[in-house]
Amino acid sequence: MSAMPDSEVLARRAENNPIVRTLARVGNAAIGLLHILIGVIAIAIALRTGGGNADQSGALQALVKVPGGLFVVWAVIVGLIALTLWQILQTVVARKAWKRVSEIAKGVVYLVLAITAITVAFGGGSNSSASEKSASAKLLGTPGGVFVLALIGLIVVAVGIGFLVSGIRKTFERGMRLPPNALAPATVTLGRVGYIAKGIALGIVGGLIVAGAVTYDPGKASGLDGALKSLTQLPYGVFLLLAIGLGLIAYGVFWCVRAVAIRL
Repeated sequence: MSAMPDSEVLARRAENNPIVRTLARVGNAAIGLLHILIGVIAIAIALRTGGGNADQSGALQALVKVPGGLFVVWAVIVGLIALTLWQILQTVVARKAWKRVSEIAKGVVYLVLAITAITVAFGGGSNSSASEKSASAKLLGTPGGVFVLALIGLIVVAVGIGFLVSGIRKTFERGMRLPPNALAPATVTLGRVGYIAKGIALGIVGGLIVAGAVTYDPGKASGLDGALKSLTQLPYGVFLLLAIGLGLIAYGVFWCVRAVAIRL
């Protein structure tokens, strides 16, 4: 058997470091907290009892406003940075090309979230919907941009379908150490509900991006916040928004449980 490259050896040593593993678990809990807050904001919008952006930036801004919230935001930042570094380690030790691409994609998502959290922590405002509309408008103004925007929308829809399938088939259980007691079925149920809700939300986001490309209307490509708020304009859309909000809370709680149960 051939010897492992030095980079892989170093990556595996870092991967086995207890501090690195603990920080990665903190990152998992941070993802869970953000989704719980997004779900709460979505429910508040549906019930018209509150406002804010139903996305990651909105969740972080809401968190900063509560006593001690800034400390929690910095804990989230540490966790997200740790998750980004963890994904880099996973990319190095991965043997299959598709697995490397998957780990890199996850790392980029976590890094973007960490940058957003840092901006909010330092008092910077962030409106994801406005930024996404602006980016879509610029893309539509470039040659062939409409096709790129449509492709992005289709990719988001495909990711949403992936979440749906994972929720229905329970493939998210892989790599987890669920306790052999009554908590295991409850954890699986949380995961199924959460993944299905996240899949529906991403499907709506992707569909609106595609609609924005087809109609040359960047206003439709407004990200998660815009997608969820657009549901209130549909017949019975408020009930769907409530269901998605509860599902996102379930998804967040699942990630918090996952922070403890995941097999690192």
